[in-house]
Amino acid sequence: MYILGIETSTKTGSVAIVCEKSIVAQYSLNIEVTHSERLMATVDRVLSDTGIPISRINGFAVAIGPGSFTGLRIGVSTVKGLALATGKPVAAVPTLKALAWNVPYTAYTICTILDARKNEVYAALYQYDRTDLAQKMPETVISLAKLSGQISGMTVFTGEASLVYHDTLEKLFGARALFAPLTAVLPSAAAIAEIGYGMISHGRHADTDSLTPLYIRRPEAEVAWEKKMQSR
Repeated sequence: MYILGIETSTKTGSVAIVCEKSIVAQYSLNIEVTHSERLMATVDRVLSDTGIPISRINGFAVAIGPGSFTGLRIGVSTVKGLALATGKPVAAVPTLKALAWNVPYTAYTICTILDARKNEVYAALYQYDRTDLAQKMPETVISLAKLSGQISGMTVFTGEASLVYHDTLEKLFGARALFAPLTAVLPSAAAIAEIGYGMISHGRHADTDSLTPLYIRRPEAEVAWEKKMQSR
């Protein structure tokens, strides 16, 4: 079974194909080009270079967020289009879970964080119970100061915000803060596809028609429009 994964939560977008025992391909790009300009071209290239036609893809997995509002919309819309065109199932994978997936089997708490701007982060907490990854705090928008009050003990930080706020995290957590390597701080399409493989294999796929991104915070444009209408 082949699963095609798409990750567009951050500027670094990626597309991957996985099967039961291997990552067949993964293309990642961290460049100043919008996902709308490159995503379908990357999907086409992955399919072409692997020699796997879209008809042999058994399902799709997509990062649903939180993250970039525009990036998430593009990723989810693309996967919905592919799924509707092929009739194949879709797995909706939370971005912060995919980041925790990059830090396997640690005994420490895993804190996954992405920059939410306004001095806040998108955050969630995870903990391994042997080989099972359990979520200990749901996805939320929170300041780092408040986040420090939610966590005790040694903690592994991963996600782009762990780089952006490295010094602040060290001040807040001291020796309790551990930081994932660069290879683990970006959400990857391979992780999305691997998680999605398990979900689809067990029948846990999303309703394609109602699939929407997990924004957590409302888009700024929506808030501004609401304020404008209320002021009339």
